[in-house]
Amino acid sequence: MKQLKEYNIPFVGLKVGKHQFEYQIGKTFFETFEYDDFNDVAIKVDVLLEKKSNMLELEFTSNGLVNINCDSTNEPYDQDTTGSLSLVVKFGDEYNDENEELLVLPHGEYQINIAQYIYEMIVLSIPTKRVHPGIEDGSLKSEILEKLEELQPKQTDENSGEIDPRWNTLKKLLTDK
Repeated sequence: MKQLKEYNIPFVGLKVGKHQFEYQIGKTFFETFEYDDFNDVAIKVDVLLEKKSNMLELEFTSNGLVNINCDSTNEPYDQDTTGSLSLVVKFGDEYNDENEELLVLPHGEYQINIAQYIYEMIVLSIPTKRVHPGIEDGSLKSEILEKLEELQPKQTDENSGEIDPRWNTLKKLLTDK
């Protein structure tokens, strides 16, 4: 995680008040977490840190595009994504991150690494069902969809009114009781 040191915020040297931080998140950010569901990533993350005398309040917001594969067709497409996250940092005897909205840092800490929070915010802002917009409006042309269309069972008009004679023989078994 040494490559994530750019996400360290040294809060000890900051004055009491609000401070703005901005990050451009790309695919290499997710490679450090070994997360490979995204083909490409272009997300801007804004972090507003409000330093108070006894705690820190962080507001994360993200906005951008993530190129992912559709769950139905496996075709790549760009998914708009926006996310937000609030985090309160307090100081105590030992490190504690059990609560997702509250982080307790030991009294001697001088910085906070926000990479994990950015990662979770972006991953959780992606829809669980990923559907290519071309499927919804019918404009997607894909080899997979064409093959499925070709292999779909055809119903002909001449057979739609007739019943297979084998079913009639089976129906006799029900009436022969």
